[in-house]
Amino acid sequence: MKDDPVILRPVAEDDLPVLDRVLTDPEATGPFQWLGWSDPGRWRRRWAQDGLLSDEGGQLMVVAGADRLGFVAWRKAVTSRSSYCWNIGAQLLPEGRGRGAGTQAQRLLVRYLFAHTPVVRIESDTETANIAEQRALEKSGFTREGVLRSTAFRDGQWRDIARCSMLRDDIASDGPPHWRRLQPYARAAWPGAAPG
Repeated sequence: MKDDPVILRPVAEDDLPVLDRVLTDPEATGPFQWLGWSDPGRWRRRWAQDGLLSDEGGQLMVVAGADRLGFVAWRKAVTSRSSYCWNIGAQLLPEGRGRGAGTQAQRLLVRYLFAHTPVVRIESDTETANIAEQRALEKSGFTREGVLRSTAFRDGQWRDIARCSMLRDDIASDGPPHWRRLQPYARAAWPGAAPG
């Protein structure tokens, strides 16, 4: 990763083996995302269908220079008959963790989604035991809303989930104090973004 900025970009065909690692390698996935073996052809089929970008959600690669660090994802969460928000997540490979790349990637994804979709809310869920991800979300500008008890099943147990969110107004009004510190940086790293 060195000093290269973290950027997001669409998934290319030669990225598919990197994505496959999270379906086939528990060490690459990490302790909070390993949910057991799953369909190894899933990424390739979806990539052939829509490039992993659709109106229902998508995946973008997280890269720094030539290093592929993982991916970010979003999916539509229907909130009423006439509205929805995005639920986002990040999955970094071991070599991309612990250096702030996840925080940067989530900031970039939030900016991208607010710039290109009309949603007013973006949310993210993580296990309450995943302290590193909760910190990354807070640094990205998310506000913790609460705990959803026994929501996710992993490794033989039901797990509690911390729900965090960010509203469009948090950015438009310069948001809470912790977001104001992040805004110039969050605008800078998306390719083609206007300077902060």
